Amino acid sequence: MIPIILERSFEKKYNKLEEKVKDKLKQKINIFIFDEFDPALNNHSLKGNYLSYRNINITGDLRAVYKKKDNIAIFAYIDNHNNLYK
Repeated sequence: MIPIILERSFEKKYNKLEEKVKDKLKQKINIFIFDEFDPALNNHSLKGNYLSYRNINITGDLRAVYKKKDNIAIFAYIDNHNNLYK
């Protein structure tokens, strides 16, 4: 199991999500905790401004961006693809 931390910016965006999307995020985080590279997550590294980050797919367009530090996953951003990667 990998421990996770949610940054304040992530929590703020989470609180604005619809309940259906929050439920989907919870499901994906539960998968992530036990297997961060489960194919259902499409976990991959990022480039450019997010060079030290990775992301997982939550819904078709919603992404959760995190980085690992000392074997802890720190979730920093959650938003749709276009808003994150302008």
